[in-house]
Parts: sequence; C-alpha cells; structure tokens
Amino acid sequence: MKIDFEKNGGLVPAIIQDAETRQVLMLGYMNSEAYEKTVETGLVTFWSRSRQCLWTKGETSGNCLHLVEIKNDCDEDTLLVRVHPDGPTCHTGTDTCWGEKNERNPLLFLSELSDFIEQRHREMPEGSYTTSLFRDGLNRMAQKVGEEALELVIEATNGTNERLVYEGSDMLYHLIVLLTEKGLRIEDLAAELAERHNPGWKKH
Repeated sequence: MKIDFEKNGGLVPAIIQDAETRQVLMLGYMNSEAYEKTVETGLVTFWSRSRQCLWTKGETSGNCLHLVEIKNDCDEDTLLVRVHPDGPTCHTGTDTCWGEKNERNPLLFLSELSDFIEQRHREMPEGSYTTSLFRDGLNRMAQKVGEEALELVIEATNGTNERLVYEGSDMLYHLIVLLTEKGLRIEDLAAELAERHNPGWKKH
C-alpha cells in the first residue's frame, strides 16, 4: 500500500473506526514509523504532534486499539484504520472523542446473518438446520415462513412481548433463508422500504 507521507510534512490523518460497530472513535496522525509499528505490533500507534514522539494508544491507560485493517483513500494521504478497542477511546473517558456512545446497532447483525446463511448455502454442511431447509426446497422454506408468521400473529394478539420477539426472530430467520434461496438478501427488503419512504413513491 502506497501512502503519501510527504504531502503534509510527513504525517497523514488516521481515522479510527470500530470494526464491529462502524462508529468513528477518534482522529490521530501517523508518520511512516508509526504506521510500520502499528502493522508490526497490531496495536495502533500515532505520532504525537505535541510531544513530538511515537505513542501507542493505551500504553498508560490500557485502552488499546487492536488493529483489524488499514485502508488508504483515493489520494493516498488519509488512512481509515479499523480496530477493536479496549474500553473507551477518548482520554476523557468517553467511548469516542466526540462524546458519543460506541454501541453496536443490532440491525447490523442482519447482514452478518445473511452472510452466514449464504455460506451455509454454498457449503451445505451436514448436521446444520439451515442446510436441511435448503435441501427440503423452496416450497418448504416458504411454508416455514408462513408457519412462523402465524405464530407471530398468535403471540401478538394473545401472548407476551417476550414471545412476540421470539417468534418474530424465528420468522425473520426463515425469511432470510427463503431470500437466500431466491438469490436475494435482507438488504433488498431494506432498499424497497427506503424507496417507499420517498415522498414520490407510488405503489406498483
């Protein structure tokens, strides 16, 4: 990876992002030495402009940033550094340097679940319930979605919220399996809903 350290006097901005939540945590600066140490150790290291020395995040607080990947931008002078953080990132004790909470959005898991189910579809491992659904065929998958939807309705009208969430999760899982079989993803449904949210949208 080519990085243009000379453009800004030997330093490049390094945007630090949580690899799991996608939340931006902080902005630091790296020179070539800081970059090389980050890659070598797996712990994000910066160049301190105030102290004029290298510093590894968390070396005193213990709140390290564990490297996942580094990407360079189109001009080769700004880095996106994805990490797994240990504890809060800001020296003030907050999760981010903007005072925001670094919390995982549960909706992101739907994409991960879609990835997992697609992998099951490719590999078809023995002993997997998802594999058994794919082997049973499209009609059985569609039937399962209907069955789970009915159980969801029953819980909504006569059950508890806890059971409603449970049955809704079952229905959503089976729906993703059905979508996968059809070459679609849960994001396709999200895109359709986003389109419908447009004031100019008209029903097909």
